Amino acid sequence: MRIISANLNGIRSASTKGFFDWLPSQAADVVCVQELKAQAADLKPEFIQCNGLSGAFHYAEKKGYSGVGVYTRTPPQQIIEGLGVPEFDAEGRYIEADFGHLAVISLYQPSGSSGEERQQAKFRFLDVFFPRLETLIKSGREIVICGDWNIAHKEADLKNWKSNQKNSGFLPEERAWMSRLFDELGWVDVYRSLYPEHTGEAYTWWSNRGQAYAKNVGWRIDYQIATPSIAKMAQSASVYKDQRFSDHAPLIVDYDYAP
Repeated sequence: MRIISANLNGIRSASTKGFFDWLPSQAADVVCVQELKAQAADLKPEFIQCNGLSGAFHYAEKKGYSGVGVYTRTPPQQIIEGLGVPEFDAEGRYIEADFGHLAVISLYQPSGSSGEERQQAKFRFLDVFFPRLETLIKSGREIVICGDWNIAHKEADLKNWKSNQKNSGFLPEERAWMSRLFDELGWVDVYRSLYPEHTGEAYTWWSNRGQAYAKNVGWRIDYQIATPSIAKMAQSASVYKDQRFSDHAPLIVDYDYAP
């Protein structure tokens, strides 16, 4: 089973850069996308059905903002939109494809980089999302949560870690929250479990400022975080950089698991 996670920074923009031309070549079973920056009326047919993949979406109420989606090859038993928290459900940050024995979730955690108000919103999201993560891992199902978590967990997960210790995305409180997911709840960072020593090849996002991409001054903020059993089935993971569809790069993981 191949699962892809990709922050598109606008589904219409990513389309013009070839995302939907590339996707069929990947033979993915599930594709999670984030930051749609679109509403239902903005989606062309090829954004909804693509080479045997059918999309479901959770849109933000605000136009041109946020939003997540999940494409599945096998029809899920149900699609769950939102966390049941009005503040964040209005921003379109969570969608779950439930296959019964398996659930795959597309997640877009808030960014706090625009200022203190949004950083406080990010902290509120972390507070309300943690109990959901606890409930999910105790459900007994296999679960993969894909998306832009907007947190670089360890020093190896960004190029300039020393100068970013007071910046959103690498704050001590955010990093400690990530550690609790793994150490207290038992979730597994799939890429890092496969490649514990990877640094630059693991980055998934680069600032548009300066020559960040050209110099690979990046951050690893896109993850597939899974329950332990399915995490152990991960055979390989890679970050696709041969084409640029967004300021993020797709994260591809192959699991020895039959969907």
